[in-house]
Amino acid sequence: MWLVLGAAAVLSAIFNVIWTLCRKDARWFRFLSLAFTALTLCAFYADGAGRVIREDWAGLMDTMPAMNTVLWVCTGASILINAISLFPKKQ
Repeated sequence: MWLVLGAAAVLSAIFNVIWTLCRKDARWFRFLSLAFTALTLCAFYADGAGRVIREDWAGLMDTMPAMNTVLWVCTGASILINAISLFPKKQ
């Protein structure tokens, strides 16, 4: 689930930038991208919690260290990309 939500966050961030460059109102794409980013983090946390309940320690050791860094980087990138539409070029 977190993979689907993450892909939706990336796509809405791309649409946000495209609409901003076309001088259109992109606030809904900005909102959707940040919302999908938050839902991605929640879904990944829920996946990790489910592995703890099932005592799947090997699965946790495989996914958590690498995904921790990936999620931080992707969240930061999402915030920065969506900030682009807050500062449009003035003519």
